[in-house]
Amino acid sequence: MPVELRKRKAPAPAPEPPAKKQSKASKVATKVKEAVKGKSAKPAKPAAANGSSKPAKPVVGDTIALDGFGGEVETNDGKKTTLKALVDESKSGVVIFTYPKASTPGCTNQACLFRDSYEPLTKGGLAIYGLSSDSPKANTTFKTKQNLPYPLLCDPSATLIDAIGLKKAPKGITRGVFAVDKAGKVLIAEPGGPAATVEAVKKLVAESDGAAAREETTGEKPEEEAAEEAKPTNGEAAEEEKVDGAAE
Repeated sequence: MPVELRKRKAPAPAPEPPAKKQSKASKVATKVKEAVKGKSAKPAKPAAANGSSKPAKPVVGDTIALDGFGGEVETNDGKKTTLKALVDESKSGVVIFTYPKASTPGCTNQACLFRDSYEPLTKGGLAIYGLSSDSPKANTTFKTKQNLPYPLLCDPSATLIDAIGLKKAPKGITRGVFAVDKAGKVLIAEPGGPAATVEAVKKLVAESDGAAAREETTGEKPEEEAAEEAKPTNGEAAEEEKVDGAAE
């Protein structure tokens, strides 16, 4: 009778040796490695096409698109308006001076300097406005108390203040002055103290008066205006083409 062979059971696997405790130094090194790895894994923020998502501040000589520029603001008497509307209502352009807070000493000084020079500054058709982030009530009190002859604009969201380049980061207003003509050409765009902002507008008015006086006495017009008038009209251009064609 054949002998039946029995299979031996496989020996049980040896138990794993207990994990070695990390020293304090190795724990710190591990955490540092994990932190560095986590930082490198974060995706980089995409850069704007021009290097910044914020439009550049307007500078003197720029021509800005008035439609939608600076958003909507409110006059101290509660009327909603925009820079474009103010320019359209003016005879030759708009001057806006910014001030941090109504009824404070520096802002009162600035507003009163514009008040005292109001007539000579506006005789050429410029319209003057004060601009701050104050409420209509605060600005109305300011205007009434100081007997200001021009409207005060309220811009609590600082959209127009930011658009003309006079907003402080992250919050606040830089005292300054901004002026633009009917075509959207920037005439003044600069920060400055109370007296400096008024002087900038006085200089602009003086230059404009000087150009007008030269035109009256000599018949010479500003270069830009003369160049524009020198361009042939559609009828003149057609006539010139006919002449040129006949000559050929």
